[in-house]
Amino acid sequence: MVNRIIQYLTDAFKEEPFVNTVTTGDIFDVDLNKQTIFPLTHIIINNVIHGGNQFTFNVSVLCMDVIDEDKLSLTDNKLDIWNTQLLVINRVIDRINRGDLRDGEFELTGNPSIEPFTDRFENALAGWTVTFDLMVKNSMTICD
Repeated sequence: MVNRIIQYLTDAFKEEPFVNTVTTGDIFDVDLNKQTIFPLTHIIINNVIHGGNQFTFNVSVLCMDVIDEDKLSLTDNKLDIWNTQLLVINRVIDRINRGDLRDGEFELTGNPSIEPFTDRFENALAGWTVTFDLMVKNSMTICD
């Protein structure tokens, strides 16, 4: 089940034009100094709630890019990153809610929370963290 969630989200974000790399697990295991991986999307499963016939996965996704310090205006560069990465999040959330990613196996519950960040890691990065709950049917029965 965890593998299906990770693969589902990885595939969704890989299809986005402003994403070069999708990773998962501990963010500190990702080589954030490697410039070729950006824009980067990183998927984290925070916790899972067992609700009998369903599981609710609380997921955080970090969508980020490197702030180009060679550009004339760092503020404009940061705003550009925030703009493009928010569009990535918006498209994937919309596709899960009502688009081609709505397949009946996964359902977004509640409203995603989206928070901007800058300079959170080793190099100058900007982006968003979106946190949401994804409900999955529990296919296991007591008869198994």
